[in-house]
Amino acid sequence: MSTDSSGTFNRFFYKYWPGRAVGELLSKNWMETAVPLLVLVLVVSVFASLVDNFLSFTTISGFLREGGEIGFIVLGEAVVLIVGGIDLSVGSIYAICNVLVLYLIHVQAWSAPSAILATLLVGAALGGINGVLIGYLKLRAFLTTMVTLIVLRAIYNLIQFKWAVGIASTIPESDIWDFLGSGKLISLPISTWIFALVAIGFHMFLTRMRGGWRLLAVGGSRRSAYNSGLPVNRIAALAYVASGMLAGVAAVLFAARVDSSSADTGLGLEIVVLAAALLGGIRLGGGKGSAMKVVLGTLIILIVTNSLRGLAVQAGFIRILLGAIMILAVTLDIRWFKNRGKAIREMYVSPGYLPMPTAASIAEGTPFAVNNKLGSTELIGLARVESPEDVILDADDHLYCGTRHGDIVKFYAPDYQQMEVYAHIGGQPLGMAFDAAGDLCVCVGGMGLYKVRHVDRVVEKITDTTNRSWNTVNDDSRLRLADDLDIAPDGRIYFSEATIRYEMSEWPIDSLEARGNGRIICYDPKTDKTQTVLKNLVFPNGVCMVGDGESLLFAESWACRISRYWFDGPKKGQVTVVIPDLPGYPDNINRASDGNFWIALMGMRSPSFDLAMRWPGFRGRMVKRLGQDEWMSPNINVGCVIKCDLSGVVLESYWDKGGENHPMITSMREHKGYLYLGGISNNRIGRLRLEGADPHFVQHPLSPR
Repeated sequence: MSTDSSGTFNRFFYKYWPGRAVGELLSKNWMETAVPLLVLVLVVSVFASLVDNFLSFTTISGFLREGGEIGFIVLGEAVVLIVGGIDLSVGSIYAICNVLVLYLIHVQAWSAPSAILATLLVGAALGGINGVLIGYLKLRAFLTTMVTLIVLRAIYNLIQFKWAVGIASTIPESDIWDFLGSGKLISLPISTWIFALVAIGFHMFLTRMRGGWRLLAVGGSRRSAYNSGLPVNRIAALAYVASGMLAGVAAVLFAARVDSSSADTGLGLEIVVLAAALLGGIRLGGGKGSAMKVVLGTLIILIVTNSLRGLAVQAGFIRILLGAIMILAVTLDIRWFKNRGKAIREMYVSPGYLPMPTAASIAEGTPFAVNNKLGSTELIGLARVESPEDVILDADDHLYCGTRHGDIVKFYAPDYQQMEVYAHIGGQPLGMAFDAAGDLCVCVGGMGLYKVRHVDRVVEKITDTTNRSWNTVNDDSRLRLADDLDIAPDGRIYFSEATIRYEMSEWPIDSLEARGNGRIICYDPKTDKTQTVLKNLVFPNGVCMVGDGESLLFAESWACRISRYWFDGPKKGQVTVVIPDLPGYPDNINRASDGNFWIALMGMRSPSFDLAMRWPGFRGRMVKRLGQDEWMSPNINVGCVIKCDLSGVVLESYWDKGGENHPMITSMREHKGYLYLGGISNNRIGRLRLEGADPHFVQHPLSPR
């Protein structure tokens, strides 16, 4: 196969091969629900072929009615499992609550609301006994709940034998009680609707409320939760209280439907409930769970057990099957939990085909010729700042930069010796620009676009989302790596997002994909809307307005090119490559005093890495077989700044030949005859006097012109 045909094949194959989508799917939290969902589909398919009228409305309604009852107990068991415990006493609590509510309504003639409330309180109290013993006295959950199972079952046998005749000999007259037992809403049992509402509430609790986050935190790591100041004992105890109360809810609904009690009520229910929770994907180790898993597990168990009864399978075989299901579920849970992370690591990185043009020569006599013009750079803030990715100066010549600690540091003119924390943002500040009001707009890695008001230094979020693409598995509405920005004359902020797939700490991995994972985004303060204007860019980085009010320049780091994008005017929407063959990886772009543009090169290309861009299969195998510290990566240890005109002609270059002053340059800013240098891997800011530069040139909008 010729080189051209091989390149065409690779380009086509790695563009449409669904490996990237598979990796993104595996990384989704809701993929944990996919396994029980597939099991549910399989179970329904099997029993639909074995059981007559399995898919009839009557059969489905029956499943939903029972699911609305048993689902509450599974929900309570899930709460306990999430917090890292286990509750084997739910069947006994359920039985006691069942006979209690019947006794209060039938024998004592209580109103239905009063009897239900009293029953739920008793269920909570019985669960609270487990909570105190396990949460506060630190007893083993398995043994403790096994003991309470036995004790509570004995209590049930005593009171059921004593109350059974009285319950059976009276018939209560209560519309509420009858409605709970046999009422329907839109042809579905009322218990189903009640459970659906509670399940939705439980989902909101786990995903949107502080209590749910604390529950998951305690289950994930009790020591870490304790060190974070969470009341671990109380949270664990309340989980058992919730389990007891939810078992009481199930007992009330069952009692309203059957309106009687028997000696075997709730017997063996703990096995069914535990099997449902485990099969739904609730982990025994704690820290994982969801309302959807509860629903799926409940439906699977009910369909299996009820269908087997309908096929006249003996109860003993059904119990054996439930035990086998639990063993299988635990085994799959452990294996999946152990290997899912490995599968994600191996499949998430999805290399693409990126043919690199021949790099511009850096030989003597060319504009890129290596020199040591940066060798005499003055150093500012040496060892006092870390990771100053971008630098900028205000109207009074004070110097600002970000640090990896999430601060914006201010150095005071004229000698830049005095410094202070100007504002604390939290994330890594990257590109910066002053707006027309003098506020400092900042791209913050992992957070989005923010600004610091110059009046009171208050940090405000501008935007952290954009419109989501309709054709992507990955939710690209959240801003992962807002990088650099510039502001149009009308106030619109155009900024780059280097990658939609990787976080701030993972940005070098994007170079191995060499795909169009980046984009240019526009925020319009007049409408407060954020919109993606350019997509499928290869690690877009620097952004700089051209000056015509209609276009901007932007850099694509791994593609080693500079392009021009028209956002207004007759060429609106067009993109033209200005420099296609840079010898290094471009970063920030800024204006020069003579009308040209400064471009930072954060590293230089190497033949081996350029060749690897043409071999996606090689990079994919490297990711799978080697540790991350052994992966090939671009050379980003050379400091260089170039100047070019708007047509892409490179006029001159500035190198740090020995790599001593600025081994990696990510930004530069010209101000009053000096060039200020920043670097995300550096611990200093550089300042270089520019011969022949305009000593009055500034870029701050409030500076006198």
